[in-house]
Amino acid sequence: MTPTEVWPLFGLVIRTPRLELRLPTDVELARLAQVAADGVHEPTQRPFLTPWAERPPLERARHVMRGAWSSRGDWKPDDWSLGLAAFLDGDPIGVVWVSASEFATRREVSTASWLGLRHHRRGFGAEARLGALTLVFDHLGGAYATSEAFPDNAASVGVSTNLGYQPDGISRDVRDGEVLVSHRLRLGRERWELNDRSEIEVSGLEPCLPLFVAA
Repeated sequence: MTPTEVWPLFGLVIRTPRLELRLPTDVELARLAQVAADGVHEPTQRPFLTPWAERPPLERARHVMRGAWSSRGDWKPDDWSLGLAAFLDGDPIGVVWVSASEFATRREVSTASWLGLRHHRRGFGAEARLGALTLVFDHLGGAYATSEAFPDNAASVGVSTNLGYQPDGISRDVRDGEVLVSHRLRLGRERWELNDRSEIEVSGLEPCLPLFVAA
Protein backbone atom coordinates (compact mmCIF):
# COMPACT_ATOMS: atom_id res chain seq x y z
CA MET A 1 0.00 0.00 0.00
CA THR A 2 1.11 3.57 -0.61
CA PRO A 3 1.22 6.20 2.15
CA THR A 4 -1.75 7.96 0.54
CA GLU A 5 -3.82 4.78 0.55
CA VAL A 6 -3.18 4.37 4.26
CA TRP A 7 -3.42 8.07 5.14
CA PRO A 8 -5.51 9.83 2.45
CA LEU A 9 -4.57 13.27 3.79
CA PHE A 10 -1.27 12.90 1.92
CA GLY A 11 -3.32 13.23 -1.27
CA LEU A 12 -5.14 16.41 -0.21
CA VAL A 13 -3.80 19.42 -2.13
CA ILE A 14 -4.94 23.05 -2.13
CA ARG A 15 -3.61 25.23 -4.94
CA THR A 16 -3.66 29.02 -4.83
CA PRO A 17 -2.28 31.35 -7.53
CA ARG A 18 1.27 31.02 -6.16
CA LEU A 19 1.25 28.30 -3.51
CA GLU A 20 0.54 24.62 -3.02
CA LEU A 21 -0.74 23.60 0.42
CA ARG A 22 -0.39 19.96 1.48
CA LEU A 23 1.06 17.61 4.05
CA PRO A 24 4.83 17.33 3.62
CA THR A 25 6.65 14.04 3.33
CA ASP A 26 9.25 13.45 6.02
CA VAL A 27 12.00 14.56 3.63
CA GLU A 28 10.07 17.76 2.90
CA LEU A 29 9.34 18.14 6.61
CA ALA A 30 13.08 18.26 7.29
CA ARG A 31 13.38 21.04 4.70
CA LEU A 32 10.50 22.87 6.36
CA ALA A 33 12.22 22.46 9.72
CA GLN A 34 15.28 24.17 8.24
CA VAL A 35 13.09 27.13 7.26
CA ALA A 36 12.06 27.46 10.91
CA ALA A 37 15.66 27.03 12.05
CA ASP A 38 16.61 29.98 9.83
CA GLY A 39 14.03 32.18 11.60
CA VAL A 40 10.32 32.99 11.40
CA HIS A 41 10.45 36.57 12.70
CA GLU A 42 12.92 39.29 13.55
CA PRO A 43 15.00 38.45 16.65
CA THR A 44 13.80 41.61 18.42
CA GLN A 45 10.12 40.67 18.03
CA ARG A 46 7.97 38.13 19.88
CA PRO A 47 4.75 37.78 17.88
CA PHE A 48 3.98 34.22 19.04
CA LEU A 49 3.53 32.34 22.29
CA THR A 50 6.07 29.84 20.97
CA PRO A 51 9.48 31.33 21.86
CA TRP A 52 10.97 30.93 18.39
CA ALA A 53 13.73 33.49 18.79
CA GLU A 54 14.82 32.20 22.18
CA ARG A 55 15.32 28.62 20.98
CA PRO A 56 18.49 27.52 19.19
CA PRO A 57 18.05 26.64 15.49
CA LEU A 58 18.13 22.87 16.07
CA GLU A 59 15.41 23.09 18.71
CA ARG A 60 13.24 25.18 16.38
CA ALA A 61 13.66 22.53 13.70
CA ARG A 62 12.76 19.73 16.10
CA HIS A 63 9.70 21.65 17.29
CA VAL A 64 8.40 21.72 13.71
CA MET A 65 8.97 18.00 13.17
CA ARG A 66 7.45 16.99 16.52
CA GLY A 67 4.39 19.11 15.84
CA ALA A 68 3.78 17.50 12.45
CA TRP A 69 4.26 13.96 13.74
CA SER A 70 2.13 14.44 16.85
CA SER A 71 -0.76 15.97 14.91
CA ARG A 72 -0.92 12.89 12.68
CA GLY A 73 -0.59 10.46 15.59
CA ASP A 74 -3.25 12.20 17.68
CA TRP A 75 -5.73 12.66 14.81
CA LYS A 76 -9.34 11.68 15.46
CA PRO A 77 -12.40 12.37 13.34
CA ASP A 78 -14.06 15.48 14.81
CA ASP A 79 -10.89 16.34 16.79
CA TRP A 80 -7.94 17.13 14.56
CA SER A 81 -5.17 19.54 13.64
CA LEU A 82 -4.10 19.77 10.01
CA GLY A 83 -0.68 21.29 9.38
CA LEU A 84 -0.48 22.21 5.70
CA ALA A 85 2.97 23.15 4.47
CA ALA A 86 3.00 26.02 2.00
CA PHE A 87 5.16 25.28 -1.04
CA LEU A 88 6.43 27.95 -3.40
CA ASP A 89 7.87 26.56 -6.64
CA GLY A 90 8.36 23.24 -4.85
CA ASP A 91 10.10 24.66 -1.79
CA PRO A 92 8.41 24.77 1.65
CA ILE A 93 8.18 28.29 3.05
CA GLY A 94 5.91 27.91 6.08
CA VAL A 95 2.82 26.26 7.55
CA VAL A 96 -0.83 27.07 8.04
CA TRP A 97 -2.58 25.07 10.78
CA VAL A 98 -6.32 24.37 10.84
CA SER A 99 -7.60 22.75 14.04
CA ALA A 100 -11.02 21.65 15.20
CA SER A 101 -12.75 19.97 18.12
CA GLU A 102 -16.22 18.38 17.81
CA PHE A 103 -16.27 19.65 14.26
CA ALA A 104 -19.42 17.78 13.19
CA THR A 105 -21.42 19.69 15.79
CA ARG A 106 -19.58 23.01 16.18
CA ARG A 107 -18.48 23.46 12.55
CA GLU A 108 -15.71 25.72 13.81
CA VAL A 109 -11.95 25.78 13.31
CA SER A 110 -9.06 27.79 14.63
CA THR A 111 -6.15 28.82 12.43
CA ALA A 112 -2.49 29.61 13.06
CA SER A 113 0.48 30.00 10.74
CA TRP A 114 4.11 30.98 10.32
CA LEU A 115 6.38 31.77 7.38
CA GLY A 116 10.12 31.78 7.02
CA LEU A 117 11.42 35.28 7.61
CA ARG A 118 12.64 35.87 4.06
CA HIS A 119 9.12 35.18 2.75
CA HIS A 120 7.41 37.88 4.81
CA ARG A 121 5.64 40.92 3.32
CA ARG A 122 4.85 39.24 0.01
CA GLY A 123 1.23 38.29 0.69
CA PHE A 124 1.92 34.58 1.13
CA GLY A 125 0.35 34.47 4.60
CA ALA A 126 -2.94 35.84 3.34
CA GLU A 127 -2.89 33.53 0.32
CA ALA A 128 -2.22 30.45 2.46
CA ARG A 129 -4.97 31.36 4.93
CA LEU A 130 -7.46 31.93 2.09
CA GLY A 131 -6.62 28.51 0.68
CA ALA A 132 -7.00 26.74 4.01
CA LEU A 133 -10.29 28.49 4.76
CA THR A 134 -11.62 27.56 1.33
CA LEU A 135 -11.22 23.92 2.37
CA VAL A 136 -13.05 24.59 5.64
CA PHE A 137 -15.96 26.71 4.46
CA ASP A 138 -16.53 25.54 0.89
CA HIS A 139 -15.68 21.83 1.15
CA LEU A 140 -16.12 20.76 4.79
CA GLY A 141 -19.21 22.81 5.65
CA GLY A 142 -17.53 25.00 8.24
CA ALA A 143 -19.54 27.82 9.84
CA TYR A 144 -16.85 29.77 11.73
CA ALA A 145 -13.10 30.26 11.85
CA THR A 146 -11.25 31.92 14.71
CA SER A 147 -7.77 33.32 15.10
CA GLU A 148 -5.75 35.05 17.81
CA ALA A 149 -2.97 37.61 17.63
CA PHE A 150 -1.06 39.88 19.97
CA PRO A 151 -2.07 43.53 19.51
CA ASP A 152 1.34 44.38 18.02
CA ASN A 153 1.23 41.55 15.46
CA ALA A 154 0.01 43.84 12.70
CA ALA A 155 0.61 41.33 9.91
CA SER A 156 -1.64 38.65 11.43
CA VAL A 157 -4.35 41.12 12.40
CA GLY A 158 -4.22 42.62 8.91
CA VAL A 159 -4.69 39.24 7.21
CA SER A 160 -7.64 38.43 9.45
CA THR A 161 -9.28 41.83 8.96
CA ASN A 162 -8.91 41.68 5.18
CA LEU A 163 -10.58 38.26 5.12
CA GLY A 164 -13.56 39.55 7.10
CA TYR A 165 -12.80 38.46 10.66
CA GLN A 166 -14.41 40.56 13.36
CA PRO A 167 -13.43 41.21 17.01
CA ASP A 168 -14.42 38.37 19.32
CA GLY A 169 -13.00 39.40 22.70
CA ILE A 170 -9.61 38.63 24.21
CA SER A 171 -7.67 35.67 25.54
CA ARG A 172 -5.06 35.67 28.32
CA ASP A 173 -2.00 33.43 28.26
CA VAL A 174 1.18 33.16 30.28
CA ARG A 175 4.66 33.38 28.73
CA ASP A 176 7.78 33.47 30.87
CA GLY A 177 5.68 34.20 33.96
CA GLU A 178 3.97 37.19 32.32
CA VAL A 179 0.29 37.45 31.41
CA LEU A 180 -0.18 38.35 27.75
CA VAL A 181 -3.42 39.49 26.15
CA SER A 182 -4.34 38.50 22.60
CA HIS A 183 -7.13 39.74 20.37
CA ARG A 184 -9.60 37.02 19.43
CA LEU A 185 -11.07 37.31 15.95
CA ARG A 186 -13.95 35.40 14.35
CA LEU A 187 -15.02 34.86 10.73
CA GLY A 188 -18.56 33.68 10.01
CA ARG A 189 -19.93 32.22 6.81
CA GLU A 190 -21.80 35.37 5.77
CA ARG A 191 -18.62 37.47 5.69
CA TRP A 192 -16.58 34.58 4.30
CA GLU A 193 -18.80 34.53 1.22
CA LEU A 194 -17.55 38.04 0.33
CA ASN A 195 -14.04 36.65 -0.36
CA ASP A 196 -12.97 35.84 -3.91
CA ARG A 197 -11.63 32.29 -3.98
CA SER A 198 -12.24 31.65 -7.70
CA GLU A 199 -8.55 30.80 -8.18
CA ILE A 200 -8.41 28.28 -5.32
CA GLU A 201 -8.46 24.58 -6.24
CA VAL A 202 -8.93 21.70 -3.79
CA SER A 203 -8.18 18.15 -4.91
CA GLY A 204 -7.97 14.74 -3.28
CA LEU A 205 -10.57 15.54 -0.63
CA GLU A 206 -13.15 12.78 -1.05
CA PRO A 207 -11.10 9.92 0.47
CA CYS A 208 -10.25 12.22 3.41
CA LEU A 209 -13.81 13.10 4.41
CA PRO A 210 -14.25 10.27 6.97
CA LEU A 211 -11.15 11.61 8.75
CA PHE A 212 -12.67 15.06 9.20
CA VAL A 213 -16.13 14.20 10.49
CA ALA A 214 -16.98 11.24 12.70
CA ALA A 215 -19.54 8.85 11.24
